[in-house]
Amino acid sequence: MAMFWIQFVLVLGAVLIGIRRGGVALGMIGGLGVSLLVLGFRSAPSEPPIAVMLIILAVVTASATLQVAGGLDYLVQLTEKMLRAHPKYVTILAPLSTFFLTVCCGTGHAVYALLPVISDVALKTKIRPERPMAISSVASQMGITASPVAAAVTFFLGFAAKAGHPVTLIDIIMVTMPAGIIGVLAAAAWSFNRGKDLDKDPDFQARLQDPDFKKNLDADVTTLGKEISTTAKISVLLFFAGVGSIILLASCPQLLPLGMDKKPIPMTTVVQFVMLGYGAFIMFTANVKAKDIAHSSVFIAGMIAVVSIFGIAWMSDTFITANKKFLVENIGIMVKMAPWTFAIATFCISAFVKSQAATLAITLPLGLALGLPIPLLLGLMPASYAYFFFAFYPSDLAAINMDRTGTTHIGKYLLNHSFMIPGLIGVSVSTVVAYTISQVMF
Repeated sequence: MAMFWIQFVLVLGAVLIGIRRGGVALGMIGGLGVSLLVLGFRSAPSEPPIAVMLIILAVVTASATLQVAGGLDYLVQLTEKMLRAHPKYVTILAPLSTFFLTVCCGTGHAVYALLPVISDVALKTKIRPERPMAISSVASQMGITASPVAAAVTFFLGFAAKAGHPVTLIDIIMVTMPAGIIGVLAAAAWSFNRGKDLDKDPDFQARLQDPDFKKNLDADVTTLGKEISTTAKISVLLFFAGVGSIILLASCPQLLPLGMDKKPIPMTTVVQFVMLGYGAFIMFTANVKAKDIAHSSVFIAGMIAVVSIFGIAWMSDTFITANKKFLVENIGIMVKMAPWTFAIATFCISAFVKSQAATLAITLPLGLALGLPIPLLLGLMPASYAYFFFAFYPSDLAAINMDRTGTTHIGKYLLNHSFMIPGLIGVSVSTVVAYTISQVMF
């Protein structure tokens, strides 16, 4: 028992240090943790998550090529047209837009270009910007578990296949997509009347006395004047064709050739070559330079995710495999009696790890070791998003900075910020719905 707790403190310490350092540090310190477990405690190293890393590399490369080709700008412009056509419903339409933007692109980083537009639409309609801004930031991250090309989804797909309990990509989306939509709608419904209207908000009215503040509010923020090239529009069609091809092949495995084991090629492999292939189509069509792809924000964020998952997943899996007997004997019964407690553990880890894919890399091996079935873990998947809790995530900070009225904010007591209640409602509702759907489906 003493050896388990020593190793546990080591792993937890590695995670906390990695979080404090940020970026690729989480992966490197995870690798250091593997070294200490293997060389210091003589634990057998588990297999690194190679398939998952390759999937993320392929998808991120295609998404980054889409960004450089101007495809993301085109999607943002289409969304703005819809929001300005129905401004009174911005509190509902905006979070649904950011949710589906993430679903389509596989990354929540696409939301940054849309946030100032959402704020401007709300302001021009005299709607308190905090209402759509906070839930839109939250919804952009909730869309990750519903995206067929997001790192978290592809990690779950690869993990389930490796564990010998495969689920299809369609299975995952059938659980997480409706759960995510219902969760977003529930949080948006609560946000519809939150806070005081701007004309009744004493803090806002006091700030209006500042001429510079008032002048800043009069500025127009729009993407409608930006010219979108034909190749940018084609790049969007190609990217969606890639996503559609993956869904088609997942739905009709008979279309795939047989591997050496006389079984259809696994979807973890299909996602890799399909997304790389469509990324190449986008590159040739839009004449995108490879150097620009490598320097894009989507590509850089994706590579950080790969390194983080490499180290942290390897360390966690090595620790759990080495202590599986102890975990099952001491924790397994409690978790089986109340599986919802595992969702709480997942939520708490995500609040610090700041990545749903990295959170799943830590929790899924533990859940499997405790005897939780893959369908149950799938139902608890939405709980892997909790990094709104401390409101330090880039999309939350961007929402605060892009709300020119100052209504989207972090409160005096740190946790009383604009994202707390929408986040708790959205994640709680989507987790309950996903859990219910998974129990019915499986």
